[in-house]
Amino acid sequence: MPPSGDRGGSPGNRSKSVQSLKEEIRAEAKRLGFCDVGFAPASGLPRWGENLTAFLAEGRHGAMDWLADTADRRVRPTEVWPEARSVIVLATRHAAPGPLPPPERGAISAYAQGRDYHDVIKKRLKALGRWLVTRAGGSVRPYCDTAPVMEKPLAEQAGLGWQGRHTLLVSPRAGGWLLLGALMSDLALPPDPPERNRCGTCRACVAACPTGALEESGRIDPRRCLSYYTIEGPDLLPEALRPALGNRIYGCDACQAACPWTRRRAYSPDPALTPRPDSLAPALAELAMLDEAGFRARFAGTPVKRVGRDRFVATVLIAIANSGRRELHPLVERLRDDPAEPVRTMAAWACLILGREGAGELG
Repeated sequence: MPPSGDRGGSPGNRSKSVQSLKEEIRAEAKRLGFCDVGFAPASGLPRWGENLTAFLAEGRHGAMDWLADTADRRVRPTEVWPEARSVIVLATRHAAPGPLPPPERGAISAYAQGRDYHDVIKKRLKALGRWLVTRAGGSVRPYCDTAPVMEKPLAEQAGLGWQGRHTLLVSPRAGGWLLLGALMSDLALPPDPPERNRCGTCRACVAACPTGALEESGRIDPRRCLSYYTIEGPDLLPEALRPALGNRIYGCDACQAACPWTRRRAYSPDPALTPRPDSLAPALAELAMLDEAGFRARFAGTPVKRVGRDRFVATVLIAIANSGRRELHPLVERLRDDPAEPVRTMAAWACLILGREGAGELG
């Protein structure tokens, strides 16, 4: 009979059997490439539910309407899959970013410099799920940003780490730069002890945020976050925040890079997520001239592709304006007639910032 944790044998033997199964799951997960594994109950996340309700009530989700539309399901995994009894939370580590490149070159968030982690993690989750069903029976459901599952709170519940003041997961074993996936199971796997918050009095991430999006209490206002505007939000970066973007063209690693736990020692990144050479400090002038086909070819198989050419090039134009490189003005001028409205708007603004005569007025 599969060791489900609640069928057959004495309580002592069942407990040993389930603990043994958990260790086998950990070993198999690490064989597949995950760097850490934890177990959480599927019963719910009441504390995080209250936080999410307050977050939405204050309008902090900005244009991310999908957060509000799925709020009830996010705090109760059984709303996503009623048969779920346990959640296996898994982490892998991407490479850390290097120093910001010179102003005429762009900075892409470290997690997006290689293969799309969704593809890598989802494939491993499915492999682990097949192994678990063969080994112990039952059913499983894999999730990696494919359903309203709150991976970070679940990871904290599963003992993988805690959500720091930057709202990202910090692990005492693996540091930062972590990517998460979840495998729900209808087996009753005992949860691991939750991890306690170890930020203490440190405020390094709050101080490092270029736009003041982080609060002392550990809350974030995405409407001031560079990652929100360059990845998630459909709107262009507000003019008041544009100087703070610098040459960041997709995401922002400032808060994580400042965390002492992340910087504590070197960690080996997942080989499957090795950065691509053309994503390391690419020339802004080259990126600005990408058409739709060129953008798709350049960023195929990476997270950057999801943002789309028009929004990406619009962000690149902000970075060009911030660079102060007047020699790029002719290139920017050409984009004032681009078919895409966001590109035209940012090209006109960039022309004004570069300060060239004949740039025209902001349209």
